[in-house]
Amino acid sequence: MTDEELLQRMADGDQASFEALVHRYHAPLSGFLQRQVKDSGKAEDFVQETFLRLIKQLQDRKPPDNVQAWLYRVALNLCRDYWKSAHFRYVQTSFAEPPEQHDFGPAVALIAERQETRREIKESLDSLPEVQKEIITLRFFQDLKLQDIADIVSLPLGSVKTHLYNGLRKLKSRLHPEVAADAGHQGGGRNERAKRQ
Repeated sequence: MTDEELLQRMADGDQASFEALVHRYHAPLSGFLQRQVKDSGKAEDFVQETFLRLIKQLQDRKPPDNVQAWLYRVALNLCRDYWKSAHFRYVQTSFAEPPEQHDFGPAVALIAERQETRREIKESLDSLPEVQKEIITLRFFQDLKLQDIADIVSLPLGSVKTHLYNGLRKLKSRLHPEVAADAGHQGGGRNERAKRQ
């Protein structure tokens, strides 16, 4: 059953259709929100709030055209509101991360290496401008289409493509600085040759 059919049945008061839609989008939304707010409890609160707002939309007889994009846009706006809140700023400044403890056994070393790679990717992603981070997360962690991402972040499709390209380029240069340096030297040589011609 399509999202549109489920929405229509939900608007007519069908509880099973609501449960089917929640089942379809709960896990992806939850994963997206956990990556954004890094707090599973807060992420679950936002998932529930997102679905409550969908119910209100239907009660107001304003069903969204693209329910998937609408759900992600509402969830993202909840994150943005949270980041602006005094509570978020208080939590950020009050609690520091505990120091890491290391065990250097062979299996643990492999796990630590994977965790280090994951941490580097996460830190590199967190260092990007917010819009690039959101677009890359929606594209590669949530597997959304570019047009849906454009609807979610309220930007033209061309801008989404530009942000995606620039964000991926920055990630690559942060994760593989030696590759970026080689490309810079090669590019510089090409530019010099182009200037001379």
